[in-house]
Amino acid sequence: MTPHEIAPEPADPFLWLEEVSGPRALEWAADQTDRTNETFAGTTRSALEERLTRILDDPDRLVVPGRHGDLMYDLWRDADNPRGLWRRTSRAAFAAGSPEWQVLLDIDALGREEGRTWSFAGATHAPAGSDRALVRLSPDGGDAAVVREYDLAAARFVDDSPFSLDAHKHRVAWIDSDTLLVATALHGGGVTDSGYPITARVWHRGTVLDDAPPILSGAASDVGVFVHVDHTDGHATPLIVVAHDFFSSETWAWRDGTATLLAAPQDAVVDVHGDLAAVRTTTPWQVAGQTHAAGTLLIGPVTTLTEGDGSDLRVAFTPTAGTVLDTWTWTRRRLILTVLDDVQSRIVSLDPAGDDRLEIDLGLGSDDLFSASIATLDADIDDELWIVARGFLTPATLIVTDAVTPAPRVVARGRAAFDTSGLVARQHWAVSADGTRVPYFEVGPRERSGILPVLMSGYGGFEHALTPEYPAIVGPAWLEKGRVFVVANIRGGGEFGPAWHLAALRENRHRAYEDFAAVARDLVARGITTPDRVACHGRSNGGLLVGNMLTLYPDDFGAIVCGVPLLDMRRYTRLSAGASWIAEYGDPDDPDDWRFVQSFSPYHLIEPGRAYPASLIYAAASDDRVGPAQARKMAARLHAETDAEVHYLEPVEGGHAGTIDSAATASLHATIHAFLDATVAKDS
Repeated sequence: MTPHEIAPEPADPFLWLEEVSGPRALEWAADQTDRTNETFAGTTRSALEERLTRILDDPDRLVVPGRHGDLMYDLWRDADNPRGLWRRTSRAAFAAGSPEWQVLLDIDALGREEGRTWSFAGATHAPAGSDRALVRLSPDGGDAAVVREYDLAAARFVDDSPFSLDAHKHRVAWIDSDTLLVATALHGGGVTDSGYPITARVWHRGTVLDDAPPILSGAASDVGVFVHVDHTDGHATPLIVVAHDFFSSETWAWRDGTATLLAAPQDAVVDVHGDLAAVRTTTPWQVAGQTHAAGTLLIGPVTTLTEGDGSDLRVAFTPTAGTVLDTWTWTRRRLILTVLDDVQSRIVSLDPAGDDRLEIDLGLGSDDLFSASIATLDADIDDELWIVARGFLTPATLIVTDAVTPAPRVVARGRAAFDTSGLVARQHWAVSADGTRVPYFEVGPRERSGILPVLMSGYGGFEHALTPEYPAIVGPAWLEKGRVFVVANIRGGGEFGPAWHLAALRENRHRAYEDFAAVARDLVARGITTPDRVACHGRSNGGLLVGNMLTLYPDDFGAIVCGVPLLDMRRYTRLSAGASWIAEYGDPDDPDDWRFVQSFSPYHLIEPGRAYPASLIYAAASDDRVGPAQARKMAARLHAETDAEVHYLEPVEGGHAGTIDSAATASLHATIHAFLDATVAKDS
């Protein structure tokens, strides 16, 4: 076979299930869903669904709003408003704990009025001084959404020369109150092979978007073109990112009618704040005679990247073996770093022009494992930070502070969703097949006797780190019953910076799966459980992870819950947005790549007659990111070629999230835990 030949495609008797809206495929999915719902119906499942619904719709639950100027915005959902109320209150009233909410948009009422089941997908506010916002509404919970301009002062949609776009995967940003930077496949904009916009254009109010010429274009093989506008100090700097693959991109600044490239490595992450630029390296970068390690954050004037040689960049953060940069953001005068120390968070505020560096002590204590993240801020206005902190046993807490002179104050605390008495959260380390130490979080009874059921979670991809989260669903459904919950921080994620991610890329993907299996085996070796009592649940890339546990490590697990997954790695690039992930997994149409990709393609690893653990596979018909095809085919092949216990669920709405409102979320997880109760926890 020559390098230019396409790898031969294995025979696939279930291709018809790829027709997402095909009558036969929809009938199959509906029938499987009905069977699953019937199998796990019962009073215990119903009681859990009711309890989870009450938790998710709790009228006293913590509100974490978004800030714009002196107003705080929120989408509120409850039993009477399942799709939500988009609302706002003053920042002062919210900070004082006495918000008076003004409802701007009733999503349920809008749906009834227009005969559509809208899902609120966010809003983009115009620059300070304007009362306009671009509201995004998804027709089914998927990524594609319509864009409508909203008048915040009049509390209604704009009807005089509004900005408006039909449903697609748009990217839009305000340049000023009458001008947008737009990336859309509509109106002649074009689309990449991954289904994202291929061009960026400037759209002036009152003009036809079709007439606006592209200011920058990508190629069909690129992931897409994405846009952002920085408004620091009231000056608009439009930015266009041409993503060549998921990890390689070019960032261009558009000023005075000209696009100028920011000269940083294509695998680096670049952003702009006023006259400053930040560059986070992914691989070592030699600039101005100095080599900066992977995971280093550099800051300096934008001009050093557009006109200079990078010599004006200075180091703002240097990683160590256990301390890495997770995220960063800007306030008006400060650069805020979220740092991970052995996968637990701390927040650092620094002066981008000097050496002043402050650790923000959130007063979280030491009786839990914690994470913290920036909830909202308005960098155009001031240095105020709103931070959310949470632990495995500690509900989310909303904290406000000033980034220049930190004095953290608790604004509100989430209400406990489950009884944590007698529970403890700890960190342990397993040793993977190649000798690498892999951390994992374990939550369970402080005092234990006997073998316990374990539910494992993991992701291991796209440099996404799994940090401590409050388990508002797993807590009442699993932990309260004296069971163990584990989060595995496997390679492929970002728990230890870019190197941790790169270690499990493409031909090294097997390392992520070896890591996860090593954690499962460590739990057994420590006497916590036995293989038949271990379940795992993963979604999206995590669905691929647990699909490989099913096919590569079936003897280490008693049950698999596989959500909105990638599973057919031979055809994933042809389904939904799959082409955008070639850099992560490899190109199955390249014979050299297919040699290693097929080794982690669960759909092709099924062996007829082999014993497999019980599985529950779920997807959503409206998922336009991964799509339901791979989940459908996996369930169908397991049914046809093995004697394994297989259950399948496919709601129509929900998109890649899998569910669209609290009731649907509660229903899905009640079924998942009914399945777990019937398999790995049936005797507990």
